[in-house]
Amino acid sequence: MAEDKIKTLLSKGVEEVIKRDSLEKKLRAGKKLRIKYGADPSAPDLHLGHSVCLWKLKEFQDLGHQVIFIIGDFTGLIGDPSGRDKTRPALSKEEIEKNAKTYFEQAGKILDIKKIEIKKNSQWFSKMDLADFLKLAGQFTLARIIERDDFSQRLKKGIDIGFHETIYPLLQAYDSIMVKADVEVGGRDQKFNLLAGRELQKKMGQPEQDLMLFPLLVGADGKKKMSKSLGNYIGLTESANEQYGKIMSISDDLIFHYFELCARLSQEEIKEIKKETDSGRLNPRDAKARLAREIVSLYHGKTAAEKAEKEFIQVFREKKKPTQMPVQKIKAGKWNVLDLLFKLKLAPSKSEAKRLIEQGGVKIDGRVVKDWKVEIQIKDGLVAQVGKRKFVRLKRS
Repeated sequence: MAEDKIKTLLSKGVEEVIKRDSLEKKLRAGKKLRIKYGADPSAPDLHLGHSVCLWKLKEFQDLGHQVIFIIGDFTGLIGDPSGRDKTRPALSKEEIEKNAKTYFEQAGKILDIKKIEIKKNSQWFSKMDLADFLKLAGQFTLARIIERDDFSQRLKKGIDIGFHETIYPLLQAYDSIMVKADVEVGGRDQKFNLLAGRELQKKMGQPEQDLMLFPLLVGADGKKKMSKSLGNYIGLTESANEQYGKIMSISDDLIFHYFELCARLSQEEIKEIKKETDSGRLNPRDAKARLAREIVSLYHGKTAAEKAEKEFIQVFREKKKPTQMPVQKIKAGKWNVLDLLFKLKLAPSKSEAKRLIEQGGVKIDGRVVKDWKVEIQIKDGLVAQVGKRKFVRLKRS
């Protein structure tokens, strides 16, 4: 049984293991390993992209290994340059602290939080004086740092690189020293940073950590990696209906990308579903519905997933209104439709509301609004709809 778990641990959803032979040997020897995972709290919400690493950490936990979760409250002041084509805006201490508070509640949907060793890297960096930092910086050359793809591409394009960005990899590497990491997990865009950890451990006399790298989950837009800032994310704490609807909106070519990285089915089960889909015996829509049920069940339970599916069928196939929708009080009288959408938070701005109307994406009581100058008479029970999933029922105040 343990052998099967080790095999799954090393393969399911994994893009690369460095060094695989080393890690496999340690796992089979039964040694309790220290598994490092770091996260800069750059946003308050975790999404399915984060879950890829979190589920792998859960597999390590289930095998009895120690997970060390590092909150990058110090490195977050710099901002990870990985995968960025420009300098990332630095967060304030207040923003970092606020975001960090929500992380463990959300991560607890996957991990056993009571068994996690939680560290903030300000614990050691805030105590580091200039002499200590210069000693650390001397472990790496500038040539080594700027050879990373992110920096080399920016240099070719003439895009500035902040000096503070060049020190990020060595700070993340030092985290590995402080927690004595045996293994570090992360997305493939983190490869340079994770390798820096191995390099620094070797130079400072520690055993080199093995690395486990994962593909980047493509967002619901089908274009870029899932990101809160890009709006293409599926949040771990979003409602069952919202999660189900967003998963059903992904393109067919992403179905098995999501099965592999986000669902907890065995590789054999996923292969069978793919075989059925490729042969035409299973409609891609039905494969996607299975995917949505599996993922929603992980975060809300099987009953909630089944209800979300029924709701989705009612709204999207049968073209009926949702069984439940948020109710919002609003002042009686006539409202310009742009003002109304902005007030109801169905659009982030009036210009965006205008764009949605021009694209035919706005309905009031089931009728498409074609004129952004139109005024809406507020009455109890009036339903405002934007897109396929956003509904608000109005009540006069």
